[in-house]
Amino acid sequence: MINLNTDEKESRQKKVLNIIQADFPFEWRPFKKIADDLGMQEDEVIQIVKEYFEKRIIRQICPIFDTRSLGYKSMLVATRCKNADECARVINTHPGVSHNYRRNHEFNIWFTIAVSPKSKLGLENTVKILEKISGAEEMIMLPTLKLYKIGVVLDMTGKEDLADEEKYEYYTENNRKNQIVKDEEIPYILALQEDIYPEKEPFARIVEKHGISFEELKRYFQKFKEEGKIRRYAAILYHKKAGYKYNVMAVWKVDGTDEFINSIGEKFASFRGVSHCYRRPTYPNWPYSIFTMIHAHSKEEGDRIIEKMAQETGIKERAELVSTKEYKKVRLKYFTPDWEAWENNVLMNL
Repeated sequence: MINLNTDEKESRQKKVLNIIQADFPFEWRPFKKIADDLGMQEDEVIQIVKEYFEKRIIRQICPIFDTRSLGYKSMLVATRCKNADECARVINTHPGVSHNYRRNHEFNIWFTIAVSPKSKLGLENTVKILEKISGAEEMIMLPTLKLYKIGVVLDMTGKEDLADEEKYEYYTENNRKNQIVKDEEIPYILALQEDIYPEKEPFARIVEKHGISFEELKRYFQKFKEEGKIRRYAAILYHKKAGYKYNVMAVWKVDGTDEFINSIGEKFASFRGVSHCYRRPTYPNWPYSIFTMIHAHSKEEGDRIIEKMAQETGIKERAELVSTKEYKKVRLKYFTPDWEAWENNVLMNL
């Protein structure tokens, strides 16, 4: 057993957490690989990860699939409603709703939704049905027109300035290559999307349950990653428990040519504190074309990041939407029976 003082132990813990967020190794004994890379022991790494699970800092360790590259259609939806809690409850019954928040804006409910490539209703009709059955006064559809960045890797060392340039490689529009899923690939998607836990051979239960070899599973993982269907394998954190207590969706009014708007989107994406950056459509009552999600330790830090973004681009007109209540935040489960069941139930009751 290595004797460490408190600072040394904390430093080692945070290094582990940084690594498993950025790119968790897809190996039979992944925690040994992490330990070898950091000059640590496998049991120490496993114990660190166990403690982070127990403290509810790690939410799950799993592959992060790209919804659109699996053939699913998705969008962000802004909702204006009087009874926010009831509206959100009805919206959350759809299995394709992964995130749903109340925000401090006239459009007070914001949710992301996806529909299966086998959907009978399609994405737009599904949103219209949700608008009707949820009691919403209005929903506006905000599909992604261009993806500039998606990738949440929260620095746990405290040594990085979130207003500086991003240091980790992140997923962009260029990574989306293939939107066709073959029937023979679905069993591997079902197996891969199961969570793993801190133990020496965490994939053993998955391959036993699904009756496949680890070599097959790894081959399909690598294939899906090359095709853009999987962005990365990673630990997903509870942001506030990890010290990132402030998150804000800063939306920006950016007008001009496609070339200019895209240049601003790419610049915003380069900031370390920006985890998501998209271009979305505008409406008469919604003039903001660039969406940025910012995670910070405090409001003061978030404000500093936003101000630097404005200074470096010259884009000043914006709105800052802060979540005041989390109604739902889950990883979608793809190609499961509940998608079709929801549609059948809705169609029967319309």
